[in-house]
Amino acid sequence: MRRRKKKTPIKSASVQYRTNKQIRAKKVRLVGVEGEHNNQVVPIQIALDMARDAELDLVEVAPNSDPPVVRVMDYGKFIYEKTRKEREARKNQKKIETKTIKLAPKIADFHRDIYVKRAREWLEKGKKVKVMVRFHGREIQYPEIGRELIQGVAEDLSDVGTIEQQPSMEGWSMVMLLGPSDGSDST
Repeated sequence: MRRRKKKTPIKSASVQYRTNKQIRAKKVRLVGVEGEHNNQVVPIQIALDMARDAELDLVEVAPNSDPPVVRVMDYGKFIYEKTRKEREARKNQKKIETKTIKLAPKIADFHRDIYVKRAREWLEKGKKVKVMVRFHGREIQYPEIGRELIQGVAEDLSDVGTIEQQPSMEGWSMVMLLGPSDGSDST
C-alpha cells in the first residue's frame, strides 16, 4: 500500500539569529526593548542579565558589526512577525502568467483569427503570450512559412502587445514571445 507524503512546513528563508547563550562575543552593542540603552557597549553577561530581568530574549541582530549588535526582544514574536511579513510579500507578489497558442503552417485564416482574438484577450489582461508554430514532417524544410505566419500574428497584435523574443527555432517548433504593451490593463 502506498503511503501519503506529509506536507512539509514552509520554512522561512530568513537568517537564523543567535540568541541568549549562543552569542559568542565578549562585549556587545545593546539596544533595549523600547530603544533604550541605544548604542551602549556592555559586556555580554550584563546584557544577558538585562534580558532575563525583562523576561525576554537577547537576540544578535547584526553579528558582523564590531562589536555585534544585540537587542532585547521576544524572539518567538519576532520570528512570527517576520514569517508573516514574508508570507504577505509572497502573496502580494505579481505573477505574470504565460499563455501559449499553437499554430500549424497550413492553418486556415479563419482559425488563425480565432487564435489571434484569444491572444488579444490575454494580452489585454496583462498576460504574456507564446506563439508557437509546430512543423510536421517535411514542413520543417520551409521555416519561412512559419516565420511569415508568426510575423502576421505579431502585426495583428501590435496594438496590444510587443515582441519580447524574436521568432526562433526550438526543435520542430518556431517560437515567439509577446508581452503586453504599457497601455494594457494588468489586473
